Amino acid sequence: MKKTALITGSTSGIGLAIARCFAKAGYNIAFNGLEANGAEIAAEVGKEFGIKTSFSPANLMKPEAIQAMVAEAETFFGQIDVLVNNAGVQFVSPVEDFPIEKWDLIIGVNMSAVFHTSKAVWKGMKARGFGRIINITSAHGLRASEFKSAYVTSKHGVTGLTKVLALEGAPFGITCNAICPGYVRTPLVEGQIKDQAKAHNMTEEEVIEKVMLKKQAIKDFVSIEALGELALFLASETASELTGVSIPVDGGWTAQ
Repeated sequence: MKKTALITGSTSGIGLAIARCFAKAGYNIAFNGLEANGAEIAAEVGKEFGIKTSFSPANLMKPEAIQAMVAEAETFFGQIDVLVNNAGVQFVSPVEDFPIEKWDLIIGVNMSAVFHTSKAVWKGMKARGFGRIINITSAHGLRASEFKSAYVTSKHGVTGLTKVLALEGAPFGITCNAICPGYVRTPLVEGQIKDQAKAHNMTEEEVIEKVMLKKQAIKDFVSIEALGELALFLASETASELTGVSIPVDGGWTAQ
């Protein structure tokens, strides 16, 4: 029987790349995202790799929507073997100007949703004696940067939650680990490059060099393929004794 992976925020960017990596390896995929064509994206991946797929537009700010998404996926696929908590949002502002509604959104999607999704799949994983929870955090789950109070807080929170889930899951064959990317050249980051170039009166190349990759020893973006392959390894039987760790894939950012 094929294993199933539920991946949040999987209709674009890093999440879609991870979904495609798992699909290529033969996993069925439960997609989640806010894109209007999310169901089409899921169907296309399913057809390309010959797997079963589903799509849920569940709003991750709503615990009841998360519970329904997990229940629907378990009914459709039979079980969820791997949960990849990938969905995330960002907002940059000095703390004194940081909008309260943006704080609530970022903490809700980036951190609280990870708890709710993990809780929802936990019972099934525990009963089967196998489960893999993989949290896509950030180098900001290990380091801080100015003007990112909510984002850094949320990612540090997930780092701690990863350790707790690892300890609680150990007796039941459930592992939990985090992947901490540096900058990845997704459509979201492409937009940030253009916005910062305008805001700082810089060229896009200067933004990449002097702003985005400044803290990385390797001056290049992290590839989405590397993140997908690492997630696939963490989901494997081979990684059964690897749990509770946050793995930087950040070009040496956190080594400094």
